Amino acid sequence: MKKYDYLIVGTGLFGAVFAQQARKKGKTCLLIDKRDHIGGNIYTYECEGIQVHRYGAHIFHTSNKRIWDYVNSLAVFNRYTNSPVANYHGEIYNMPFNMNTFNKMWGVVTPDEARAKIDEQVREAGITEPKNLEEQAISLVGRDIYEKLVKGYTEKQWGRPCTELPSFIIKRLPVRMIYDNNYFNDLYQGIPVGGYTQIIEKLMEGCEVRLNTDYLANKEELDACAEKVVYTGPVDAYFNYSLGALEYRSVRFETEVLDTPNYQGNAVVNYTDRETPYTRIIEHKHFEFGTQPKTVISREYSAEWKPGDEPYYPVNDAKNSALYQQYKQLAGAEEGVIFGGRLGEYKYYDMDKVIDSAFALIEKELGSVEY
Repeated sequence: MKKYDYLIVGTGLFGAVFAQQARKKGKTCLLIDKRDHIGGNIYTYECEGIQVHRYGAHIFHTSNKRIWDYVNSLAVFNRYTNSPVANYHGEIYNMPFNMNTFNKMWGVVTPDEARAKIDEQVREAGITEPKNLEEQAISLVGRDIYEKLVKGYTEKQWGRPCTELPSFIIKRLPVRMIYDNNYFNDLYQGIPVGGYTQIIEKLMEGCEVRLNTDYLANKEELDACAEKVVYTGPVDAYFNYSLGALEYRSVRFETEVLDTPNYQGNAVVNYTDRETPYTRIIEHKHFEFGTQPKTVISREYSAEWKPGDEPYYPVNDAKNSALYQQYKQLAGAEEGVIFGGRLGEYKYYDMDKVIDSAFALIEKELGSVEY
């Protein structure tokens, strides 16, 4: 008899949701994480009375009432609405592209005027079959918006010129002919009051947790203590990169405390010019409508990923997608191991989709979800 029913590798949202449901079914779980904290990339910590999102802004949004009810059973969510602004050489524009953006850009007032301006620029570009991201973006929103609000930000984010990026990265850009600054279209949206770490703690109640534990470095010993493994780490690392390394973009954060109650007036400000080295600045207190005398900001720098760095965004181009399919075949043949989550499935997941994916696994493995 092995000591645990499940060894869960990673204490992020996917692993924690699975652990909660397994425990409710009377199963024993050991959760391990190579980091010195729980929560994966949704980890938050308190500084100057402010909940800081260590790994970038995490705004919970969903149209799935089941998942919204589930997360609200774990924490109280506020009414935060994601309304980022773009700073282009000191010019401020609303994101997503809406009537406020078009009015600032061209002085237009009505939706018909805005649409006519975009259509005029698209005609002038004369692009019929976009061959790259630049042509795709111009064909959707015209040259002015592309040059000021898409080009620089995208090139910083991906580390290469837009003319070298495939068009499918921007299949569509949000263009709204209304005066609405809400970035998301989902029915439900908010931030947990007191941060995300409390949610992970609640999900893992009654389970054993070991931090600073590298699964792949101690695989044989750890595998021996559980009947099954739920693995949420990088799928290629699990197989020792035997087919080659999947590509990611990484992010570097510079976080500092400032002796001012309000640095930028908004939680998220994107810097869309190419010259500013960071992609955006997060002012964490505005996620919870803070009134503290100081503030905490994080500058985000996009970076090329290399082994040893934290992988953030999978590069889901044709080459990497084909490579992942090969790893997926290997994963499917790995007896007693379940691969899940953002890294285990090499997929960019919003938080609600992570939970939905965990629910699907739970229903297959344990029969039903309880909350």
